[in-house]
Amino acid sequence: MIKVLIADDHALIRKGLKQLLDDTDDMRVTGEAETGIQAIKMAKEGDFNVILLDISMPDKQGVEVLKQLKDDHPQTPVLMLSMHPEEQYALRSMKSGAAGYLNKQSAPAQLVTAIRQVAKGKKYISSELAEQLADGLSQGYQELAHQTLSNREYQTLCLLAQGKKLSEMAEIMSLSPKTISVYRSRLLEKMKLKTNAEAIHYAINNHLIE
Repeated sequence: MIKVLIADDHALIRKGLKQLLDDTDDMRVTGEAETGIQAIKMAKEGDFNVILLDISMPDKQGVEVLKQLKDDHPQTPVLMLSMHPEEQYALRSMKSGAAGYLNKQSAPAQLVTAIRQVAKGKKYISSELAEQLADGLSQGYQELAHQTLSNREYQTLCLLAQGKKLSEMAEIMSLSPKTISVYRSRLLEKMKLKTNAEAIHYAINNHLIE
């Protein structure tokens, strides 16, 4: 039996996922978390074979939660779920230790297949993402500007695009406002942007925020 922890801040999505997986013979949802911190705590206290993690958590950015989960439980596969197109987050998630990445609009059968695959210790890449990667390789793959950022710089960009103030960003990321300013300067330099407004415009155009 594959024991699954679902971490998603939307109760309806958790309910739908739980119903789908509990109706599958070899799976059971044995834990539900609605925040990133709760997911990290439950993963420490429980015994799970697979963790389903929404990339847009309310308290900690999904990739940060992923990194903490992988530090604490390197053997437990984490399957990322998102409303965002795969080209925006999949590579960053996989580089940070995710076993796979699925868009929430994927077919239920695809999710079940992905869970079974990562539970066996394999990686899961959808046919859509595999095709994009193959196209990128054949054309000489070029990273998008935001893909050159570190996870902290990327998180700063996303929070900036959400309209968060420096003090709010510092609190969310548990860092000093001065450190956040450094990340902001670095991301603007790496992405060859001059102002916050340009960064926000880029994030919206590239669907980096919901």
